[in-house]
This record gives sequence, C-alpha cells and structure tokens, in this order.
Amino acid sequence: MKFTTQDNFADAEIEKTLAVVRGSTIRARNIGKDIMAGLRSIVGGEVTEYTKLMAESREQAMDRMIEAARELDADGVVGIRFTTSAVMSGAAELLVYGTAVKLK
Repeated sequence: MKFTTQDNFADAEIEKTLAVVRGSTIRARNIGKDIMAGLRSIVGGEVTEYTKLMAESREQAMDRMIEAARELDADGVVGIRFTTSAVMSGAAELLVYGTAVKLK
C-alpha cells in the first residue's frame, strides 16, 4: 500500500476514490515521565520522554488508519494529515486521516 501527504501519486494514477479513512489514539502522561520531563525543563533540552510518547502515538494512529484502508481493499491513501487535540488535563488525542483510493 502506498501513502502520501500529496493529493496524488507521482508514479501511479488514481482509479477510484473510496472513502476517508482515519486512525486515532488517546494517550495520557504518567507520573514517571512527568517527573523526568520536569527535571529536563530545569536544565533545558529535548523532552525525550514526550518525544517518544508522541512517536508511539503517531505509529499507532497510522497503523489504525492503514487497517481501515485495508478493510476497503485500498491500494493507497492520499492527502494524509495529522492533528492533535487535548482531551483532558494530561491526555491528548492524535488523529491521522486521509483518502483511501484504488490505483490503476
């Protein structure tokens, strides 16, 4: 399966648009990571605990979007976008969405 943030693929032609597909996950911080992040905020630098948490969230959301596209027998997903939003204090949703397509 092919993926792009563009509206089409440079090396393949879209035959049919199937549907919008999405994947999401909601992640909460934990006390251990908050303590380490708090210490890091004192000395400065990247907050690697949250970087890792967000990377894992992106992967899980992408996997869920890909599964939704596979259920439609799609050959690819175009126009992929990521967005985040706070759900409650200390928790955020990461959403990825795009358009599932069949290719010629």
